[in-house]
Amino acid sequence: MLNRVVLVGRLTSDPQLRYTPNGVATANFTIACNRPFSNQQGEREADFINCVVWRKQAENVANYLKKGNLAGVDGRIQTRSYDNKEGRRVYVVEVVAESVQFLESRNSQGNSKNRSQGQTEGNTNDPFAGEGQPLDINDDDLPF
Repeated sequence: MLNRVVLVGRLTSDPQLRYTPNGVATANFTIACNRPFSNQQGEREADFINCVVWRKQAENVANYLKKGNLAGVDGRIQTRSYDNKEGRRVYVVEVVAESVQFLESRNSQGNSKNRSQGQTEGNTNDPFAGEGQPLDINDDDLPF
């Protein structure tokens, strides 16, 4: 049996960080992934996939990813259900992320103003750090 999911997309909102009663960190976020084809009007549609990540990765996601950031998620699909306050059964399908990759540098969004004024955040050993432009990668160019 195999249950494996790999997604690349942009966060639709800031991640929500919470802690279990035992102090285990968990973060929830939604990632928008473009479909590889256009609809009848010639527009590309997207799927909005709910993701959850646990422990240290959850804290990293909450601290470093924000709405609009490009991220890669590697994990598995999980289904669960619960009864809501009205007594109705609610079914949830989500990706439990085992790994979340930050696909844009911290400087590529929101800090271009600082770079244009000659300010930097130190040596990050990032070969793209001084470029000042976000990467424009088409989904068709990705190997998965």
